[in-house]
Amino acid sequence: MPIVVDVDVMLAKRKMSVGELAERVGITPANLAVLKNGRAKAVRFATLAALCEVLDCQPGDLLRWEAEAAEDSTRPADAAEAADA
Repeated sequence: MPIVVDVDVMLAKRKMSVGELAERVGITPANLAVLKNGRAKAVRFATLAALCEVLDCQPGDLLRWEAEAAEDSTRPADAAEAADA
């Protein structure tokens, strides 16, 4: 996925544990781990705002976009659309 989550970087900068962040944000450590490890499919703006408030950062400090390799960028839907054209 081209969106990379850098919560672990901010945790290290703030010298805060996952458990402490989860408690202060109001989410479970398991849900925070899913986000932190890049397995989340979505994040609510309210959760993102709470993370930014607790970590004293901007959303861009937690999320960044990385281009995928060329062979990974073709999705099945793209191929089907190209065939229809």
